[in-house]
Amino acid sequence: MRIVVADPPAYTPPYDRSLCAALVSAGANVELVTSRFRFGSVATPAGYEAREWFYPVSSRLSGNRARLALKAMEHPVGMARFAFANPDILHVQWLGAPELDRWLFRPRSPAVFTAHDIIPRRTRSKTAMWRSLFDRFERVVVHSERGRAQLVAFGLHADTVRVIGHPVFRSAVDRRDDGATALCLGLIRPYKGTEDAVETVLPIDDARLLVVGDPRVPLDELQRRAGDRAEWRLGYLPDAELRRALSEATVALFPYRAEIDVSGALLQVLGAGVPAIVYDIGGLGEVVGRFGAGAVVASGDVEAMSAALERLLRDTDALAAARRGAERAREELTWEASAAAHLELYRELT
Repeated sequence: MRIVVADPPAYTPPYDRSLCAALVSAGANVELVTSRFRFGSVATPAGYEAREWFYPVSSRLSGNRARLALKAMEHPVGMARFAFANPDILHVQWLGAPELDRWLFRPRSPAVFTAHDIIPRRTRSKTAMWRSLFDRFERVVVHSERGRAQLVAFGLHADTVRVIGHPVFRSAVDRRDDGATALCLGLIRPYKGTEDAVETVLPIDDARLLVVGDPRVPLDELQRRAGDRAEWRLGYLPDAELRRALSEATVALFPYRAEIDVSGALLQVLGAGVPAIVYDIGGLGEVVGRFGAGAVVASGDVEAMSAALERLLRDTDALAAARRGAERAREELTWEASAAAHLELYRELT
């Protein structure tokens, strides 16, 4: 079976490349169609071809306005090349420009779409556009039952939407934590609720916050508020620095707002055996609750998150149980299981 996995904007290279490698290991012939990742290195293809057909010039620019304008001009060129791909299955991870793709994207092969963000935040109000785009896919994959319910409520037929859990990004468990460190990991955007993480840590004596990620929002005021209770390792950090942060974390915090379904950062944390405390939004609460890998609290309830953190930091039995839950997630949410589920879905369409 020949499969083309497509992520034109290169939004999720770790996911794309891990899935491609797992599909190859399961016996599929796989090609990844994407663009140059602007923020660092990516995994070397393992048995699949990776073709950077999109945004050859704009992906190398740093300025935002000029880059986006050029990207809009490059997009139809990439889609024209994309149109000649004729695999057994076309699996789109992200649409690079949904407003343009409404007119440009006309798949000639059975097509699958993974709705990582269910309906992306920037274009969520354009319901007619998304209904038109969803209609071009034979199947839509989501990572949680809550995500599935959202798409069915949006108007997709229940048989079209499939839940395939997001695997963990497994790494060696190397515990060097001090028993008092709460980690915030990943791109720092408004919906990540970093301010709630600060307010979660401040009432707990001796607790510290470690913030690791590339900021997309001003942080000066928040850094002043956190004072010496927080350490900030900012920027797009190499893998070695990410592993160091994971090894120093006792617990991770995910005070996200209800704008996403899953978090790659959460799957990195669980993949390192680190428990997490999450707001119950999207599929975050499903994952942590299913495995008992930390605590799930109501969205926006900072006091509840703080209480859950204090319990895990003070109660060694509770922390050990949460770590066992993270280990269960590591054992069950594998890329091999994901590849098998995807191949089963693909066979329905061929």
